[in-house]
Amino acid sequence: MAEKKTTKAAAETKTTAAKKSTTTKKTTAKNVIAVNAENIGFKAGDVYQALAAAEKALTTEEIAKAAKISVEETLLGLGWLFKEGKLLSTEDNKVVLA
Repeated sequence: MAEKKTTKAAAETKTTAAKKSTTTKKTTAKNVIAVNAENIGFKAGDVYQALAAAEKALTTEEIAKAAKISVEETLLGLGWLFKEGKLLSTEDNKVVLA
């Protein structure tokens, strides 16, 4: 009977180890944006260049795609440019150079 207990204990240990390995946490990598005047100024430049190249009003997503930056970075750049008076907003939620 001692062998059966050992075998059961070994089987339980293997099962427990298998359960632990399948319950690992999945983490997603988040894009970290450095919020400082220099970085935001560069993003504003990217946004400005994308709008200048397009020569028409664009949505936030279109600007992000054209500038090859994230939507969050685009919003930071837009805020900078709006504050400087370089942008105008249209009725259909698009942005154009002033």
